[in-house]
Amino acid sequence: MNIILHPTYFPSISQYAAMLQAETITFEVEDNFQKQTNRNRMYIYGPNGAQLLNIPVNRSNAKHQKYKDVKLDTTFDWQKNHFKSLETAYRTSPFFEFFEHDLQPVFEKKHTYMMDLNFEIFEIINECLGVELPFSKTEEYFQESNDYADFRPLVNGKKDTFINESYTQVFDDKFGFIPNLSILDLLFNEGRYAKDYLLKQKL
Repeated sequence: MNIILHPTYFPSISQYAAMLQAETITFEVEDNFQKQTNRNRMYIYGPNGAQLLNIPVNRSNAKHQKYKDVKLDTTFDWQKNHFKSLETAYRTSPFFEFFEHDLQPVFEKKHTYMMDLNFEIFEIINECLGVELPFSKTEEYFQESNDYADFRPLVNGKKDTFINESYTQVFDDKFGFIPNLSILDLLFNEGRYAKDYLLKQKL
């Protein structure tokens, strides 16, 4: 399976399941930025249930702006807030401390472009999972393509209806199992077993 999808902020479990099961991975880098998508947001399991973490970005006044040209809004200390939220949600999970230092650079380095941040996150998560996922990037935008299985719609979390198999989550005794959160939820709860788990999911 040759897939095409968007680079996102700490991708969803559905995206990682697709990538691990794919023969080739192509990232869409020539699209226009769209608000309220996982390009700059992720969902984690917080003390009160599903919690949205959103990165503020600077939008141009132009009607259409390329995703790769979108800059992060540095006037808001989103990094400190996001990491504090992750600590609150996952400090008691089995593997938070194991991966904490690997993830620290994401919340310390000052990035300029949203897409560059997402590609750096992709490489860090791959190291945490113990996987190598070679990829290519698009050189122009195609509305439709017969060359790929199109997983670009997964970038819109509200339209992604993927239901993954349940695993133990920190607050599942309060709110039950919440499917298809950020890959971080799976990583902090399952550790390196996350790789085998992702390979077993039915897309």
